[in-house]
Amino acid sequence: MTTKPATARAAVILAAGKGERMKSPTPKVLHPIGGRAMLDHAIDAAQALGCARVVVVVGDHSPAVRAHVAGRLGEGAIAVQDPPLGTGHAVLAAREALADFDGDVLISYADVPLLTAEAVAPLFALRAAGADLAVLGFEAADPGAYGRLVLEGEDRLARIVEAKDASVAERAIRACNSGVLAADRALLFDLLAKVGNANAKGEYYLTDVVGLAAEAGKTTRVAFADEADVAGVNSQAELAVLETAFQDRRRQALMAAGVTMTAPLTVHLAWDTKVAGGVTVEPYVVFGPGVTVEAGAVIRAFSHLEGAVVRKGAIVGPYARLRPGADIGAGAHIGNFVEVKKVKVGAGAKANHLSYLGDGSVGAGANIGAGTIFCNYDGFDKFETHIGEGAFIGSNTSLVAPITIGKGAYTGSGSVLTRPVASDALAVERGPQAEKPGWAAAFRERKQRAKGVKAKS
Repeated sequence: MTTKPATARAAVILAAGKGERMKSPTPKVLHPIGGRAMLDHAIDAAQALGCARVVVVVGDHSPAVRAHVAGRLGEGAIAVQDPPLGTGHAVLAAREALADFDGDVLISYADVPLLTAEAVAPLFALRAAGADLAVLGFEAADPGAYGRLVLEGEDRLARIVEAKDASVAERAIRACNSGVLAADRALLFDLLAKVGNANAKGEYYLTDVVGLAAEAGKTTRVAFADEADVAGVNSQAELAVLETAFQDRRRQALMAAGVTMTAPLTVHLAWDTKVAGGVTVEPYVVFGPGVTVEAGAVIRAFSHLEGAVVRKGAIVGPYARLRPGADIGAGAHIGNFVEVKKVKVGAGAKANHLSYLGDGSVGAGANIGAGTIFCNYDGFDKFETHIGEGAFIGSNTSLVAPITIGKGAYTGSGSVLTRPVASDALAVERGPQAEKPGWAAAFRERKQRAKGVKAKS
């Protein structure tokens, strides 16, 4: 076949289903995989394929999905299917939005979150090679209720047979239809306009375009993806299965890139987690969205990171929490039960035990003693604490923001500091210690007598 010049690409993503089997107030397509809505995964794949236009078909029943699409792509990317009358009818809802588009259109689904640009790219290769329609299939381990792809030769599609209508021989076919396809916009919508609804459900099926294309003398060819790539979500159980598959893929990719995971099945990753080769991740670590870990860092067990940067050679954990805005410098240590939020921690600084660092900065080489608290919130506003390079913050110090501790300064343990501390100074704030001889013994005796009286009464 002769390869045609590259054409423009658009995508229609179907997101109008009610998802009633999810039994959740959250619309099905907004449920997350790897911390990102399934709908966003579908949009990501379309954009990675170079789709200049993306239209999402939503249902009138779900204003939350519409708002999500508008927030990411704008109102012009929304098409409404009302009422829902099948997949073919859903794609037709996007016809007006693409009326001025000239090129290939990809049809994909917002509840198929593991479908990647790499898995879909062969469809556009088939189109460039002359196929009028290109359909994405998969080899099913258990074909069950999937529509079967009846092929002529290696990849020419003769027809799609629904399982309930298949003969015994056709039911034995393991090549199944994913529902994902690509075609020229004009041809696609011309064929869809001819699809009827003379079936048990009275719906307009997208799969009917294959038969209509054959009647019109058009060619349909098939590319194949892994079954996991095209798996859809209809229930919470299926969501969990695909979350597991997503996590396994991400772990395998990171380990292949040189990340050490001593117990990979216990590590949870987000869709955008970036971990460089040479990093060690110990068991039971959770990466929320927005985390970058540079080479040589160690993330110790039972730590939780979100929206944070961990720089070269830093050590985090065990049992540490990094919240959004945490920036842990090269060689710094953030130890057990330390929480960091919106603080830039300088190179080589240490906060090894039981502290809260929120809003501000810690200079290079500073030492934060156990029990240090950045008192950053007055119930209405947040204020910043800044600790200079090489400063030493004594254990159990409360720093009431806004406050600055100078370079090389010391603070005495147990202090509550409200004013700036100059560089190289010592700041101590403690009430005078008073001692009452014999008080403890007298107190115990008084309490024991009181208990005795109660027992007799």
